[in-house]
Amino acid sequence: MNHKRAIIVGATSGIGKEVARQLVAEGWHIGIAGRREALLKELQAEAPSQISIQCIDVQEDEAEARLYQLIEQVGGMDLFLQSSGIGRQNRDLNADIEIRTLETNGTGFVRMVGAAFRYFRKQGYGHIAVISSIAGTKGLGSAPAYSASKRFQNIYIDALEQLAYMQKIPVRFTDIRPGFVKTDILNDNKHYPMLMDAQTTARHIVCALKRKKRVAIIDWRYRLLVWGWRLIPRWIWKRLPVRN
Repeated sequence: MNHKRAIIVGATSGIGKEVARQLVAEGWHIGIAGRREALLKELQAEAPSQISIQCIDVQEDEAEARLYQLIEQVGGMDLFLQSSGIGRQNRDLNADIEIRTLETNGTGFVRMVGAAFRYFRKQGYGHIAVISSIAGTKGLGSAPAYSASKRFQNIYIDALEQLAYMQKIPVRFTDIRPGFVKTDILNDNKHYPMLMDAQTTARHIVCALKRKKRVAIIDWRYRLLVWGWRLIPRWIWKRLPVRN
């Protein structure tokens, strides 16, 4: 992390917002993006000399052009963090929820991460980090599209890492996989075990970015949980009532 120019897509609230604050505290110049301009301006007001803003909806075709505009405002990009995403429990399998989740966490994710990769390929170096989830470890019956989209993100980063190696581009990748974090996504009055606050989660993430970890499961309790999940055979997993 010798260079200190970062772009964070999805910084209006939650994890992305807290990571932005911690990077600013360490002297970074950052560009923050999201759909809600008022919230972006609120965060910018905390450090106007270090923070640039741009309204970006990852589902819109012009999102890539807006990303490049933000990079220009910041004066370049050394770290890209894709933090935007949505997710809901959907046991009724409401089609609108499933499709909207895939469009944001799939199409929107590819649009932004792909744009960052192309920028770094031209630049000759860079660091791409994404906020995925431990939900990508197994298919969760309570949130089918969400868990599937997070597995997609894991595999997409694996593929880009191989592509970077094939093309001899020195781009690093960090796949950040939190568990339950107290953000707007989980503001549904349900009980979530091992719930972490966004500030603590952000500290773990910044540490992982500094160490350039390839995969960072946040925190040790979730690392144990994921380890156990991976050992469960499919015939047992389908019988488990995984719910909140």
